[in-house]
Amino acid sequence: MALIEARGLGKTYGAKRAVDDLSFVVRPGSVTGFLGPNGSGKSTTMRLMLGLDNGDGSTTFDGRRFGELEHPMRHVGALLEAKPFHPTRHARDHLRMLAASNRIPDGRVDEVMDLVGLGSVAKGKPGKFSLGMGQRLGLAAALLGNPHTLILDEPSNGLDPQGIHWLRDLLKHLAGEGRAVFVSSHLLQEMAVLADQLVVIGRGRMLANGAVSEFISRSSLGAVEVRSPDAAVLAPRLTALGAELTSEGGVLVARGLTAEQIGDEAHAVGARLHQLVTRQATLEEAFLEATGLAEEFRGGGEA
Repeated sequence: MALIEARGLGKTYGAKRAVDDLSFVVRPGSVTGFLGPNGSGKSTTMRLMLGLDNGDGSTTFDGRRFGELEHPMRHVGALLEAKPFHPTRHARDHLRMLAASNRIPDGRVDEVMDLVGLGSVAKGKPGKFSLGMGQRLGLAAALLGNPHTLILDEPSNGLDPQGIHWLRDLLKHLAGEGRAVFVSSHLLQEMAVLADQLVVIGRGRMLANGAVSEFISRSSLGAVEVRSPDAAVLAPRLTALGAELTSEGGVLVARGLTAEQIGDEAHAVGARLHQLVTRQATLEEAFLEATGLAEEFRGGGEA
């Protein structure tokens, strides 16, 4: 098992600060989702973690930097771009070449090709692979050394719904074995199901870091639906406590207070309650709210 510790990561392109003093921990046994708008610095951060870009700060894997690992693929598996292979070298030979450089037996090549569903095209040329097949081959390379840590940048790109479901189950299984899994994705509904923890950035800066449930619960877009025949009595008291109230089809919708607070106040003023339902924000709503001020112009820039 490996603990990933990123400390003070930073990168500047010209006058633009692409990554600004990012620090976070990815713990073994969990899937940590990495979220941010386009251009927020996610890909740059991952390259900094692996020493592929020069910049500020450092990242260690159980206390050692990536460049200090003797056989890095046995410790850290990474997928940072689609189709990271020679287009005319057979898929199996591509993996055999990587395996040889890390002293991994050929038998493991066949294992991972079967694991990612490419066993039947082992002699195929990756240049003719679809984007989804290319992603599977890249994932096979990341898994080749049976690493205790995975760093994956948008691994679901090009996968069909069945492939996305397969990937989710695979990553959850790997995390369940005690591995640290750090994965970025723009599929927020999928990330809500997959991730245990989140690192959320905007314009290269940290916006949130913690459990998915905590990130969602902090969103102001959550609400409590209140049905009460005494709403006229209850509403002014809730407003005085700081609630933002709206009415939707005869139901009072309160933001800024918990169901427990509303229930206690209703009891205090003698207001009858017929229904009290907590309506939680979705991960997408919480993400859009958190990054609303960090959204950059989408015409270009680092992902």
